Amino acid sequence: MKRDLLTIRDLSAEEIIELISKARTMKEDWSMGRLEPSLTGKTVGLIFVKPSTRTRVSFEAAIHRLGGRCIFMSARDTQISRQEPLSDTARVLSRYVDAIVIRTFAHEDVEELARYASIPVINGLTDRYHPCQVLGDLMTIQEKRGSLDDLHVTWIGDGNNVAHSWINAAARLDFTLSLSCPPGYGPDSDILYQALSEGRGRIRLVKDPLEAVAEADVLYTDVWASMGREDEAEARREVFRAYQVNRDLLAAAPPHAMVLHCLPAHRGEEITDEVMEGPQSVVFDQAENRMHLQMALVDRLLSRGNPD
Repeated sequence: MKRDLLTIRDLSAEEIIELISKARTMKEDWSMGRLEPSLTGKTVGLIFVKPSTRTRVSFEAAIHRLGGRCIFMSARDTQISRQEPLSDTARVLSRYVDAIVIRTFAHEDVEELARYASIPVINGLTDRYHPCQVLGDLMTIQEKRGSLDDLHVTWIGDGNNVAHSWINAAARLDFTLSLSCPPGYGPDSDILYQALSEGRGRIRLVKDPLEAVAEADVLYTDVWASMGREDEAEARREVFRAYQVNRDLLAAAPPHAMVLHCLPAHRGEEITDEVMEGPQSVVFDQAENRMHLQMALVDRLLSRGNPD
């Protein structure tokens, strides 16, 4: 049976840990020149309605390194932009390629594509979730920290799609997630309540960012105005000013705390240059690990017969 990755909820806790372990092995194998070309003869279609640097390049590099091929399609390259039903697109592409990565606005579009596709569909980002980002982040944290046991992650800023995927991750794994967002800019209440009702982790909302980071192993931030909300950027700057990850906020966290940002960063807004370039920042290792995690993900979905 085919498997999709639309949200982190599509994976069990055991599958997440297994995926991270596989990604770390593949990372080492690549560095030693012994990576197996497990995707030889496979083709992956990339549908990117939203622009991208890291997601596109990391997926293309991951697939190429495993011996596969990519076909990139922007919105204007497909008939989706001319109102072709996603159900038709899904069934046609299922006869041409072996998997689809889609990056778009509405999460419902990804769900519809997956519903009609007979091949694996991977969510490369929607307005609601960004699962591949957070899976790569978990890999980075495990790599730097040694394990995910007794982990405390603090999210600072907008309760956006990446925050939603962190909520999903906390519901699957046994760690603490604190979210510190300005009033009115917190995560979606339905996603939060679902996680609280079924999750293993501890999720809390903390108004004061200084309090939120006091016991954090990880400080995580993202842009204040996500893609598609650029017209709100000016208004948000004043609202979010107290939620900047800067020297003072980092000083309120434990000395071992690491700083993550999914990029692109608006330096001087949600994070300062000093913190971004400081010794506690693992931002660029984090960006690299997207590629390794996605190698493991595509390998899992394609080369091993989509395990149940």
